[in-house]
Amino acid sequence: MKEELSEFLKIAYKNGRVKDLEEAFEEFPVEEEWHKGKVENVLSEDNEIYSIYEIGDIVFVKEYIYSNGKTGNNHLFVIIDQNNTAVPIENFGMLISSNLEKLKFNSNILIQKDNKNNLHKDSIVKTDVVYKILNDQILFKIGKVDDEKIEEYKKSFYNTL
Repeated sequence: MKEELSEFLKIAYKNGRVKDLEEAFEEFPVEEEWHKGKVENVLSEDNEIYSIYEIGDIVFVKEYIYSNGKTGNNHLFVIIDQNNTAVPIENFGMLISSNLEKLKFNSNILIQKDNKNNLHKDSIVKTDVVYKILNDQILFKIGKVDDEKIEEYKKSFYNTL
């Protein structure tokens, strides 16, 4: 299956930078985010439920069970790549955090809230790791970023290798 991946994902896998969602939630606890992992804090009348997502979509990923049996909470991610040949479709995303103190790390890029991305607060995109996200783990899309931003995030990723 990996031979069908994009060059970006092949490099990410080769360098051990594709991780499971639980690692994102452990490193960036939702309790420290403005939304506190609660759907009602993010959900608006404009949110749409999709079954297919696109590169550039900002999505709210639902709660899941950690390997230790504890329940994790919801978090925001931007989809930066996909593997459309696998069933179900795999999305690969970078975590979005409202913890601006983490801007001190070179791999974190500021994303300012606007009417297109529909973020409630200025945030960061954590570009040093890519997380595998299945469609059924996504609750809904909240917004979108331009292709130029996706390329900026990928370039930042390459700079961390």
